[in-house]
Amino acid sequence: MDEMNQFGYNLIRNDVLKDVLGKEHDQILYWIGKSLARKYPIATMEELPEFFLKANWGNLTLEKEKRNLYIYLLSGDWMGKTDTRCYQLEAGFLAQQFEMWENRGVGVTPSVQRSSVKFEIEMDRL
Repeated sequence: MDEMNQFGYNLIRNDVLKDVLGKEHDQILYWIGKSLARKYPIATMEELPEFFLKANWGNLTLEKEKRNLYIYLLSGDWMGKTDTRCYQLEAGFLAQQFEMWENRGVGVTPSVQRSSVKFEIEMDRL
């Protein structure tokens, strides 16, 4: 995304939404992410990175996979010391995709690293 488009996206994502949604901002974005996943279902985990790129959410890579745990890293040019965005939208999107694939409860916890965001995706045990 060019710098001008990124600026406009950041205005809406980081400033307008925070003002409009107020203190419920993070929780609402999580549920919006889940809603987007239902509107844009992805067939396989391998297709997740492509969707994230198309949505201008960044580069998503699978770092670790265990029986009930997946760890993804998200990176982008805007990330770093000045990045103030909340990543609950992406967390909700991931949670809903995994719920649809696995047909069980899923929780996603984002944690901001130095130049990336780690998403820990934990599924309920069968």
